[in-house]
Amino acid sequence: MAVAHPRIVALLNQKGGVGKTTTTVNLGAALALAGLRTLLVDLDPQSNLSLHFGVEADEGRPSTGSLFADPPVAAAACLVAGRDNLSFIPADTELALVEGELAGREGVQGVLREALRPLHDRFDCILLDCPPGLGVLSVNALTAAHEVFVPMQAQYLALRGLEKLLGTVQLVAAGLNPGLACTGVILCMHETLSSHGKAVVEDIRGHLEQFRGMDVPWRDCRVLQPPIRRNIKLAEAPSFGKTIFDYDPRCPGAEDYRRLAEGVLQMWRERGAVSPAASVRG
Repeated sequence: MAVAHPRIVALLNQKGGVGKTTTTVNLGAALALAGLRTLLVDLDPQSNLSLHFGVEADEGRPSTGSLFADPPVAAAACLVAGRDNLSFIPADTELALVEGELAGREGVQGVLREALRPLHDRFDCILLDCPPGLGVLSVNALTAAHEVFVPMQAQYLALRGLEKLLGTVQLVAAGLNPGLACTGVILCMHETLSSHGKAVVEDIRGHLEQFRGMDVPWRDCRVLQPPIRRNIKLAEAPSFGKTIFDYDPRCPGAEDYRRLAEGVLQMWRERGAVSPAASVRG
């Protein structure tokens, strides 16, 4: 499997509980099934991404917090093998202290970008699981990333939050990372029969459509398909230390993430960023 360069994607939403970590893990697992060498980076002190692989927060293990230490630990020393083609860098609770410790450090916004650079030839895509909020860790992820996916629920207040998040992406693109683009909204815990949800989805599409062709980082952003249906199996899987493809590969949640990965791959194929042969196995 060959890509033009590692696709680095920040999965970001300032609100917690929207399916961000579930999406990072299971989209990453689906891309690994397609043959992409995939790295997941847990930037959330709650360490929920790590739990999907049965890894508890462990202060003795090198973690994402180690990348921000002075001096930092090499990212290669922090890698944990998850599954075939799938590795991750775990987080721990000490990561919560990083924002305060980084205050005043020169070049603080680019620490993660520089830490990940030596891994670029080892991975085809890198997914960054951002913490809730738009603090130093999230800004580091935006500075390191090529693109942003926004996992969210189809609710009115979530739409208002999307507007604020896009403003943050624009600020980072204007100063720290000119190539940054917001390319996708991922609908999570979606109620397919909800009239309110359908109305909000149309509002999101309408909001994005008005920026087509404009000089903003989300001018090509789309609602990625399919929406991820609410599915109890997705909630159960991390308690067993498993991705949805390990836990129940035939459930609706697994099917949705498999199809989402195919859509992401198609988007990347259109940009020449991934081999045309990449395909998620059933």
